[in-house]
Amino acid sequence: MPMRSTRVSRRSFLESAALVTGLLSSVRAAIAQPAEALHYMSVMEVARRIEKKEISPVELTRAMLARIERLDGRLKSYTTVMADQALASAKACESEIQNGNYRGPLHGVPIAVKDLYFTKGVKTMGATKVLADHVPSYDATVVSKLRDAGAVLLGKLNLTEGAMAGYHPDFDVPVNPWQEDHWAGASSSGSGVATAAGLCFASLGSDTGGSIRFPAACNGIVGLKPTYGRVSRYGVLALAESLDHVGPLTRTSADAGIMLEAIAGHDRNDPTSVAEPVPSMLDGIEDGVSGLRIGYDEAYATEDTDEGLVASIGDVLQRLERLGARIVDVKVPDSSGDDWFTLCSAEAAAAHEANYPSRRDEYGSYFREFLDMGANVTGVQYAKAHKGRVEFRGAFRTMLRKVDVLACPSMPRPPFLAPPSRLYGSIAEIMSLLAAEGDLLRFTGRFDFSGSPTISLPCGFSEEGLPYSVQFVGHHLAEALLCRIGHTYEQETDWHRRHPNV
Repeated sequence: MPMRSTRVSRRSFLESAALVTGLLSSVRAAIAQPAEALHYMSVMEVARRIEKKEISPVELTRAMLARIERLDGRLKSYTTVMADQALASAKACESEIQNGNYRGPLHGVPIAVKDLYFTKGVKTMGATKVLADHVPSYDATVVSKLRDAGAVLLGKLNLTEGAMAGYHPDFDVPVNPWQEDHWAGASSSGSGVATAAGLCFASLGSDTGGSIRFPAACNGIVGLKPTYGRVSRYGVLALAESLDHVGPLTRTSADAGIMLEAIAGHDRNDPTSVAEPVPSMLDGIEDGVSGLRIGYDEAYATEDTDEGLVASIGDVLQRLERLGARIVDVKVPDSSGDDWFTLCSAEAAAAHEANYPSRRDEYGSYFREFLDMGANVTGVQYAKAHKGRVEFRGAFRTMLRKVDVLACPSMPRPPFLAPPSRLYGSIAEIMSLLAAEGDLLRFTGRFDFSGSPTISLPCGFSEEGLPYSVQFVGHHLAEALLCRIGHTYEQETDWHRRHPNV
């Protein structure tokens, strides 16, 4: 695939989109799946059928568990399947619905959560050996909220150790369903794989430096990273407390809104949670983009970015412009990836102080070395990195005053070759693998710094049939607008209806 540093004029950028659109049509037959496949229905679609009693939550759950049994031995997205609990929950949901007590669009819908989220009586390991026997006595706030909404929890999803970049050798590496041995997207990889492969209808991930957006991009699905504090982190194993964001991975923007509305809101158990009320994420979702100002920084978006991805994002902007949006030139302020690593590693060492360094040798090589790095961060180094974060946050908010959202890639490449054996390595080995693909954090980490809400959407495919992804970044608490932009784009295209051949 062509991967070279490139800077193009906006006209060339948009004109090239027409070329890539023709090219992409040639791979559609290979990646299309029947639209009526039940396991690939959106949450909205399956919810309508459940509400009308055309689909039984019990039979739907059985079908999903059978699909997991059939396929996940190869895809390795689940670390714990909660079959008995899921069926019991589905039976309770079915009884409620039959008796006229329908709770809403997640009622009776099978979903799954990343294995960072506490589940009462079920292991929550964070893909670490030191927590292999950790069985919480309560549910995370978001898990309780999903249960209150009537969702059926199928199980816990696999991830990188401690939600960083490398895997512990005791745990599997999830397999990208589009092409095996290609990157499945860092820590929420299991969530991305399960959602893309039709092993759940939606999932929860988390994002500290890109781990909602990376798996969304790598697996050709939607990832919504909410405003920092929009969703409670109580009962969620931390990587870095001041950077961690909780959010959904889905197959449509409307589904992301449904999931977010269910889990968002102030939580007295999490003092960092936002007190503002949660609006309906679907009100106005059909209102389109006419009059919206979409910021675009040509140099930021295109330099050292895959050419096909650049062209695909050009097509996204061209379509939204035709629908009445205005593309506005902006300059995204600089941010240091070194600052991100300083803050994240130091906070990770603090988060793991119950087991590190006392059980240091039980961690995998990557995360053990990452914790070592954090333990050696001085107060002065942390203060300087925090100053960089605060300065970026202020500069970015100033930039956003000119626009409603910023558009850019979710990552600079389509998913790249990353065999599992290379993802169990040391920091030097894994960072060498990732660095070969450019600065992965440049489209993600800075928006964890700013705490801004983002949505990532599939926007095409490479010549090799690997997904491309566009990202929109909004003002604080503008998640409903992001869902509307994503939904509008989805009505113009069918990339979100393309599914891997599993």
